[in-house]
This record gives sequence, structure tokens and C-alpha cells, in this order.
Amino acid sequence: LLVALVVKLSSPGPVLYRQVRVGVERRLFELLKFRTMGQDAEAASGPVWATATDDPRVTWVGKLLRKSRLDELPQLWNVLRGDMSFVGPRPERPHFVEKLEKVIPYYDERHAVKPGITGWAQVKFPYGSTLEDAEEKLEFDLYYVKHMSLLLDVAIVLETFKVMVMGRGR
Repeated sequence: LLVALVVKLSSPGPVLYRQVRVGVERRLFELLKFRTMGQDAEAASGPVWATATDDPRVTWVGKLLRKSRLDELPQLWNVLRGDMSFVGPRPERPHFVEKLEKVIPYYDERHAVKPGITGWAQVKFPYGSTLEDAEEKLEFDLYYVKHMSLLLDVAIVLETFKVMVMGRGR
């Protein structure tokens, strides 16, 4: 509730950001996040990969939320609805899935499992915003798909908490 209040008071627009993502077996679903950008941030540009550098679309509160990963909390609702798991490959936007599947072999294999709030690629690879980054992150995603286990999930969750506590987020 505190995060929602801070988002609401810091900039105009809704508290939650809704975005269509591709899930297991390529099913589309609406992902929820606390809004970290100004309202209609992509109205002029269309879909754009977020960057690790200072993105002018991100609000000052959004920077803090992204760094701490608190912007991801509403995705617990996506987990409860069955759209996502707690751990798995991060779900991507349909626009980018279409592009990446055309140029990266086996990209669609990541859709064999439910996407997650956190994943092996998120804790092992720095923030990526290029085709080369997507290829490298896919290697981590495919490793996860092949080696899925409770032990690997626990390791990913522990690494995620380290990322959150040490502020190594985007």
C-alpha cells in the first residue's frame, strides 16, 4: 500500500501498469507492475526495450522501484491467477517475441514453461537491451527450462533477494 501511495502521489496516472506479455505455450496475458514511467511513455515511440542507463521516461520514484525490484510486486497477482510462476524465464512483449523468434534459433523454447517474476537470466545476466543481450539471456532461459528443479528455483530466489538488497536492479 505504501508503494502504491508513493506512485500515485509522485506523478499523474494509474498506480498499476498493465502490459500484454507472452506466457507458456505462447498464451497472451496481462502483466501487472507498479507504474515506473510517466503516463503514455511509449505513445510517440511505440514499444521500446528499457535500458540500464538513465531512461527519461522513468519517474524518480520509478528509478527507486526498479532498483529495488519493488515494481514487480503486483505480479504476485499474475502468479495467483496462474499466468506466471514465481521463478521462470521473464515474459516478453509480443512485439519483441515476434522479432526475436525470426532471428534467434530456439527462442520459442522458452515458452515451454510458465514465465516467472524472477529467473536464472535475471540474476546471472546484467540488464540487456540489444539483440546480442537477448541471445545471451536465452541461453540462461534454456538452461533453466532444461534443468528446472526445486533446488535451482531456491538458488534463483536467494540470488534475487541478494539483487534486491544490494540494489543491483536496473
